[in-house]
Amino acid sequence: MDAGVCGGGAVAPVVREVRVDGPAQAAPAQEQCGRSAADADFARVRAVADAICYEGYLLYPYRRSSPKNRVRWQFGVLVPRVWAEAHLTEQPGVSGAAESWYQQTECLFEAVPDAVLRVRVRYLQAQRKTAERRTGVGDGWEAVETLDVDGALHLTFDEAVPRETDLEVPLTELLAGERTYPVGAPSGLETAPLASAGGTVGRIVRRRHPVRARTTLRAERLDGPEGTYRLTVRTENTGDSPSPEASREVALSHSLLATHTLLGGDGPRFCSLIDPPDWAAAHTRACRNVRTFPVLAGEEGTARTMFSSPILLGDHPQIAPESPGDLHDAAEIDEILSLRTLLLTDEEKREARATDPRAAAILDRVENMPQEVFAQLHGAMRSPEPAQLLQPPRPARPERAEPVAGERIPWWREGGDEGLSPSTDSVPIDGVEVARGHRVRLCPRGRGADAQDMFLVGRTARVEGVFHDVDGSVHLAVSVEDDPAAELNAWYGRFCYFRPDEVQPLVGAGTASPDEERSDGCHRTVEA
Repeated sequence: MDAGVCGGGAVAPVVREVRVDGPAQAAPAQEQCGRSAADADFARVRAVADAICYEGYLLYPYRRSSPKNRVRWQFGVLVPRVWAEAHLTEQPGVSGAAESWYQQTECLFEAVPDAVLRVRVRYLQAQRKTAERRTGVGDGWEAVETLDVDGALHLTFDEAVPRETDLEVPLTELLAGERTYPVGAPSGLETAPLASAGGTVGRIVRRRHPVRARTTLRAERLDGPEGTYRLTVRTENTGDSPSPEASREVALSHSLLATHTLLGGDGPRFCSLIDPPDWAAAHTRACRNVRTFPVLAGEEGTARTMFSSPILLGDHPQIAPESPGDLHDAAEIDEILSLRTLLLTDEEKREARATDPRAAAILDRVENMPQEVFAQLHGAMRSPEPAQLLQPPRPARPERAEPVAGERIPWWREGGDEGLSPSTDSVPIDGVEVARGHRVRLCPRGRGADAQDMFLVGRTARVEGVFHDVDGSVHLAVSVEDDPAAELNAWYGRFCYFRPDEVQPLVGAGTASPDEERSDGCHRTVEA
């Protein structure tokens, strides 16, 4: 539905309602005035935005009875302010893993005066799906947790409807003063009958409470190069329901869930807050991002789009091309989740399909996945070197059997680790070449060390190997000498690992004498 019509001056927001009874699909494009490259840019990052939107929506084993699916909506939850002030302690941070009544994005961009900014606010609106059966008394209905109709199982469960609001405003208008737009969603009630051979015996009722919210945009000029600005996007839940005494479950029905924002437009070029240019370093530190953090989105090397996410990401996040579809757990490995989903029993799969249409879609996709797609999920090797998109390509050079003298082969290529051997390599420590078999005293650093390391301060250990990491650092694998399980752990290859500056050589093959041992460093108070 349109909240306004396109005209001169500021463009009224276009609210796009995305709703399906099955898995959410990409919203059909509405006819809008002035469609631009921003639409294409937003489309390119939609897969990543959807992964954030549905992160944790429903977790393996995708059943209602699973404990992990009884406490939901952990990211980007904007509850009504009246409820938040009664229940929540305000602790602003950039992660949206805790409820709040607002979130705020601040970022930097360069633009010409006639630039137009476009903002897309996205979130989920909770929807209660209730299974009801006919009572047999008049036209009476009774809500039930489970309803079996001719072998088809129907469950009462909470779903969610995706919402989008597109905002468009010229930069000149934002510089003249902030602009506020409604981004909420209306209530809704839908009923679908469940029929059997004897007629209608049940129904599915979906209810949604209204969500009242607004987004405020503000821009300001910055000191520095001409045409540099700061953009502030603040989204608030302005609802006055439910009452402060209500439970979290009730408050969620009036909330924005998994709230996130896409920023783009015609003309602006955004700056990374993670790796800002020199002119933006000081301004970057002044940006205040609350329960969301903006990163550059789209193809590497571009700066036309930013994605402000309640889950912390790096610049230019991408979905792995091998992934055949969303499993609602981006921190897990697709192959493992897919294989475990295949191993669900028939009864577990039946419950999962009845829990939510998205769970049914996952089961269908996994059960019908071609073998070659499964093979792709087993792993892929990519170069960790940053892409040099802004530099002209180097001319191809002929293949050769041997590297040029003195040239280092990257570790991920065949032969890149030749010459490295943990059992024979050594590392200089206090003038001593420490290798396997040397005895050392452990002096873990207070900060940046594993919390368990404090229990090993001053203990002696035997070096089991010298390991070179792919980032060029070195770690020593050691066995603690007075550990009763040291021999067994060594047999399994389980060691403790320390940096060279966290150990002191002791008497042993090729080590210092007792008089040369230092007593400082290991006898210090470990910092919390």
